[in-house]
Amino acid sequence: MDGSEILADFRTLQLYIVSAPDSPQNAADTHTAGWTALRQSAIDGHDILECVADTSVPVTQGGEQEQNKAELKQVHLDAFSRRHQGQKIYLRQCAALQWLENRDFLLQGQRPYPAIQPRLIACDLQLRAELAAISDEYVYAQLAASDQSRGRWTVEDPSLRSVQRWLRIRQR
Repeated sequence: MDGSEILADFRTLQLYIVSAPDSPQNAADTHTAGWTALRQSAIDGHDILECVADTSVPVTQGGEQEQNKAELKQVHLDAFSRRHQGQKIYLRQCAALQWLENRDFLLQGQRPYPAIQPRLIACDLQLRAELAAISDEYVYAQLAASDQSRGRWTVEDPSLRSVQRWLRIRQR
């Protein structure tokens, strides 16, 4: 896929991520499941931006042209992996925003009260299930399907395993 397409996608994801709320109006809601997920999304979105690009490539056997190809491949992996992580953060954020909407609907402007607790717990459980479903495999498949439906060249895209390796290295 074209590097400019990857970077444009990543930029759009970052704009969505930074525009979401990360703290509730009522401080008592700070540690609820959805607000915790929204805060973590904001932190993760910032971290993926702050992560230094690793464009170092071992010296190849084949001259300058092969070295340039290897470096370009590494830059592609870096951008592709950032987009992957951005999409994962965005999906988690969307799930948390849906939780917030569901919770607000249940509470209808009131504070939590005993009779509504079972429904709020169900809302929290639904959020946890949705967050658990947002795996690297799911995100990778979703992005691949989207790229293919948009007619993007995906033959040279990094494998899921390469993306996961890139993510693991940066989480240390």
